[in-house]
Order: sequence, then C-alpha cells, then structure tokens
Amino acid sequence: MSRPRVAIAHDYLTQRGGAERVVLALLRAFPDATIHTTLYEPDGTFPEFRDARIVTSPLNRVPLLRRDHRAALPFLPYAVSRLRADADVVVASSSGWAHGIPTTGRKLVYCHAPARWLYQTETYLGGPATASARGRALLALQPWLRRWDRRAAATADRYLVNSTVVRGHVRDAYGIEADVVAPPFGIDPSGHQEPVEELAEWGEGGYHLVVSRLLPYKNVDQVVEAFRGLPERLVVVGRGPLEEELRAGLPDNARLLTGLSDARLRWVYAHARALVAPSIEDFGLTPLEGAAFGRPTLALRAGGYLDTIAEDVTGTFFERPVAADIRAAVERNTGRQWDADAIRAHADRFSEPRFHARLHDEVEQLLAADLKAPGGR
Repeated sequence: MSRPRVAIAHDYLTQRGGAERVVLALLRAFPDATIHTTLYEPDGTFPEFRDARIVTSPLNRVPLLRRDHRAALPFLPYAVSRLRADADVVVASSSGWAHGIPTTGRKLVYCHAPARWLYQTETYLGGPATASARGRALLALQPWLRRWDRRAAATADRYLVNSTVVRGHVRDAYGIEADVVAPPFGIDPSGHQEPVEELAEWGEGGYHLVVSRLLPYKNVDQVVEAFRGLPERLVVVGRGPLEEELRAGLPDNARLLTGLSDARLRWVYAHARALVAPSIEDFGLTPLEGAAFGRPTLALRAGGYLDTIAEDVTGTFFERPVAADIRAAVERNTGRQWDADAIRAHADRFSEPRFHARLHDEVEQLLAADLKAPGGR
C-alpha cells in the first residue's frame, strides 16, 4: 500500500498561540502535508511555517484581515468553503472553522474548542456582546453561523479533542462523543537558548512568568495588578489587542515582551521561578511548557488546567481570576521548594512522540475503514 496523502487544515495562521504550535507538531508528524488555511500572515505567526506548503483562501488578499482575523469572522464560512483538500485524510486543527473544509477523502478533526465567539461570546469579547458594534454583529449572525458550524461538524469522520473540558463542549454543541488526545507541549527544552537583554539583571533572582495572548478573557491585567507593590517580579510574554493598555500600566517590577524567538522563550522559561496561568482555558498548554523546564505553575482552578497540572506536584491553584487571589497564591509560593525532576516527569506524559504515534494510528484506522467498506480501495 502506498503512503497515504495527508493534508492539514487550520483556521488561520496569523498569530503565535498554542493551536499554531499544534499545527507545527502535526506538520512534523506528516512532513509531506500541505496546510490549508483561510489567512496566513508570515510575520504574525511562527517562522517555521515559511518552509511549509500553504494554500490560502481568497480572503488572504486583504491585508487588513491578515492583521486582524477577528474582522473576518463573518466571512470565514465562505472562505473555508473555497478551500478544497485533495487528500486521503485531512487532519483539521479547529477552534472555529477548519472542520468545515471540503475534502476528497476522510476528515479527522482535532478540536481545540468549538468557536468561542459562537458559544461563549461574552467571554470572547470581554464583556456584554451588546456593548460593541462587533458584538452586536456577532449576535445578529449567530443563528446562521451556528447552523453552518453544526453542519460542518457533521462532515467529520472522527472527532478528537484536546481536553475533557472540550469533550463536554463538543458534546453540548454538536452531540458528538469525542476522544481526548492531549496535545504535546510546544517548545523543546533541550534546544538552544538565547539570553533576553531586557531581563539580564533579573535572571539570577528569578521572576514569575505569564505566557499568553493579550485578550480580555486571558485576565493578564489581573496578574499585573496582583504584582503591583509586591517585591516579586513579573514577566509577561505575548501579543494582542490589550498590549498598549497593559504596557502603559506596568509597575516597575514588571516587564512585557513580544515577538520572542523560541530560543529566547526557552531562556525566559528556564530562568523563571514559576508560571502564572489566570484564564479559563480549554486546554492548559503553558503549564506543560513550564513543566518541561521543571517550573511549577500557579493556576486558576478551572478548565483545562485541571487536566495538565498535578496539584502540589507540578503546581497549585487559586480560586478566582482576580488580583487578590493571584497575589495570595504568589505570596504562598514564596520560599516554597518544588521537585523539578517530578515536574519534568509529568511533562513527559505529553511528549510530541506520543502525540505523533496517536495521530498516525488514527489516520491508519480511518484508511482501514475505507478498505473494509464495500467498494473500498
């Protein structure tokens, strides 16, 4: 039997986030795959994508939409329908639209979450949907977009999800029972490290670290407020719409870094004392990246962090994503000793080779089902 033709689909490649790291892991699992996506902004996402074969939708010709994919939300069903993957199996990495891509073969969906702007609109917008023109537009379009979304989900031959939380969301949104396959942590701790000049005087004493997109629901502003007046130091790594506002309000013991290479990000992880994870996430990826460097995480007791943090082994929890609770967690952690080897051992359960093996097995099962079917190849 010849090697199966595998393609990859993803919503949009315009940012550096956990979902984009998963796409890179998929590309390493299936190095001959072409990536199909609605929008691609090379300067906005990971540089490794420059070496990949990428097919984009007609929307990619509009620079504004590449810079701000949220402006394209109402048009993305159309954009996805204009893509077509000619492959034996398409692996669709989806948190919104990629699961709707037309294909000539089988479709395996790896769901990071059903679209937040359709099912958690106020969380996504950071406030009441009626408070902004964008929110009101989403509310008006929601019935039609949800119908499209559910029809798209029904075209999948197999659904995988990244956490038990997302399994529940997929069941509620689509009536689909999915299997949990945790993604790998996205950054190799053994790789080259490059010092970050802005933190040169902080490397010895350490700091607490937040790695996050700067969006309202990420609650990074609450972490910044928690550290105001503390002797502890804070480093925030990320980009997003709230960057200017956060930077303007940083206290003297905080730094905000953007656009770090993986080599510099490794250095930042390696020199951190602990991570802070304050948002409700469908899958808690950054605690695993920190754990790969032997670093614990102080996290909100909610969502995907319940899957990825072993309490009192790889981290500890606070109850509310507010400055007072975060500050109390930081103060409790001061002087606490953690077993770095035990933390790293936990991260190894989420290694990329394990992820690759599971995805290859899923693809083989889909193709085997084709061969067994009447008239199968």
